[in-house]
Amino acid sequence: MSRLNHYWQFIRPFTLLVPSTGMLAGALMALGMAPAWHSDWSSTTAAIVLRIAAGALMASALNGFSNGINQIYDIEVDRINKPQRPLPSERMTLAEAWAVSLAFLALALGLGWWVNWQCLLMAAFAALLTTVYSVPPCRTKGRGLWANITIAIPRGTLLIVAGWSSVKDIFASPEPWIIGGVFGLFFLGAATTKDFADIEGDRKGGCRTLPVIYGIRRSSLLIAPFFVLPFVGLLAAQGMGYLSGNPNILNALGVLLSLWGAYIAATLVKTAEKAFAARSGAAFENHPSWKHMYLLTMVAQIGFASAYLAPA
Repeated sequence: MSRLNHYWQFIRPFTLLVPSTGMLAGALMALGMAPAWHSDWSSTTAAIVLRIAAGALMASALNGFSNGINQIYDIEVDRINKPQRPLPSERMTLAEAWAVSLAFLALALGLGWWVNWQCLLMAAFAALLTTVYSVPPCRTKGRGLWANITIAIPRGTLLIVAGWSSVKDIFASPEPWIIGGVFGLFFLGAATTKDFADIEGDRKGGCRTLPVIYGIRRSSLLIAPFFVLPFVGLLAAQGMGYLSGNPNILNALGVLLSLWGAYIAATLVKTAEKAFAARSGAAFENHPSWKHMYLLTMVAQIGFASAYLAPA
């Protein structure tokens, strides 16, 4: 049981919630879009529910692989930044880490294949980008903005599109890509919130993240617009008629997320330097803005799903 507990900690279970919620939200959006309560792949309610559930599990499994492969190639960095984690604390071996990570990858791809070929395509591409992010020689984690791009595409854009694919054809409408674009643009900046706590180890490990390149305050200012602009874009897309969800809910959601994003950005810019001067990377996982980013993402996912399920 102790070994299983180490494996559970290794995949970082808290981070699995957003992918599964996002996958579920994408599926519910597709289910609510005309023709409502119809699937391009399944003819019965039970079959639709099973595909949606399999897709949500697939997203969590894929994120488990992502967390695992990242920790394997970050082990030396984590000895400085996160020494309490299973690998740097030597509560797990590298062989165990590889076995757990590859098992989650196999589960994710198997579930994606079972849902349909479009879901498998999204899962495979996301797994590829996750590998490119962590594994040399590409290892975009050490390449500034490229790190944010290789996070934003799978965890922002493709997540929503993959969820949509479990119910409807993703190439029949631009809507899943527009909505996915909103999340992708948000993650393009918000992904940096996890890097602030890792500056010391990243610098020593050669990972040129935005905080390492530009410092805490300047990188905070650089990413601040990405907490607001995506949701202004949501309001614009709704106003121009590109989205078919309930307009009242979408407008309210756009305003709420814009204000919340502005609060997160302002708080980050104001407190980041003081927070990280007072606390070492080994003492905490992430700045509070990281948790706000996760909570905002889940609210956005639930809000979009509600807008498409509610009568227009």
